[in-house]
Amino acid sequence: MHVVPIPCLTDNYAYWLPEIGVVIDPSEAAPVLAALDGAPLRAIWATHHHPDHVGGVPELAERFRGLRVFGSPIRPFPGLTDALADGGEVDGARVIGVPGHTLGAVAFHFTAGDGEVFVGDTLFAMGCGRLFEGDAAMMVASLSRLRDLPGTTQVWYGHDYAGKNLAFTDSVLPCVRTPAPPPGTIEEERETNLFLRWDDPKVADAVGAPEGVQTFAALRSKRDRF
Repeated sequence: MHVVPIPCLTDNYAYWLPEIGVVIDPSEAAPVLAALDGAPLRAIWATHHHPDHVGGVPELAERFRGLRVFGSPIRPFPGLTDALADGGEVDGARVIGVPGHTLGAVAFHFTAGDGEVFVGDTLFAMGCGRLFEGDAAMMVASLSRLRDLPGTTQVWYGHDYAGKNLAFTDSVLPCVRTPAPPPGTIEEERETNLFLRWDDPKVADAVGAPEGVQTFAALRSKRDRF
């Protein structure tokens, strides 16, 4: 799968998948149109409803008549035409429900080759999304689904927060990792992302909480204040 990252706003990423004519999470239209460079856009996939992920939908829908816009019906947004459901499939990608950041958050997982997963704001390099609508237990369940993907799976994040997330990680439990643009891999996240290590005794000791959801909640609280 050929993936074209499209930097948007200050630290967002949209993604252009030219083989299937799909853009994921277009926060604004202009950078997307520049990346398409005249190519036809067939569909938009949204990982969640926040404006910094769907802000470009109205202009793109106006430009490309008949454009299909896929997203969760739990948190619909202007321009949505097709509802996604956990476990469904769209153009070869499996839809994974990952509520926590928002109740309708989804990820898109392609299994071909090493695999690709587009995670929106659920998972970041060395981090995870804030709990705007869900709770810690919900987010742990969602992150478990991503953590269980094959280690070679390439992870395409919704924001570039790697620098600050590394600084936070080093303040809790020093990590050997260099911030880099997406993609990362699931294996890399398993090893260096504290938010995927809620059941690691070293991380639990570092935050002074019992292993499991309480460790995750303590990490998320610390990161919110960092």
